[in-house]
Amino acid sequence: MADKSNAGKDNYGDIAAGLADYTDRVLFDDVWNRPGLSSRDRSLVTVATLVALYRTNELPFHLKKALENGVTKEEIVELITHRAFYAGWPVANTAVTIARTVFAEAKG
Repeated sequence: MADKSNAGKDNYGDIAAGLADYTDRVLFDDVWNRPGLSSRDRSLVTVATLVALYRTNELPFHLKKALENGVTKEEIVELITHRAFYAGWPVANTAVTIARTVFAEAKG
């Protein structure tokens, strides 16, 4: 994620300019670019956390970002399957449905 992020600005900058600024400047431009983990690893951790916490609003964005960061569809499905046993079946079921949609959009 070396490019400057506009995710916050693009998604809610019109109504929450401060939150958008922190999202873009601090979260994506700073935290995501720290040297301790690759963007791919950060995507795996983020998707696993979002699945476990049932964060369905943020999950599609981060599934797309994970694919961009080199995580394969097969790895994402395996991650979701693994989470079912630690975070619960319902969250995994929901995540699979969201992943199916994201994967279909990624093809087109």
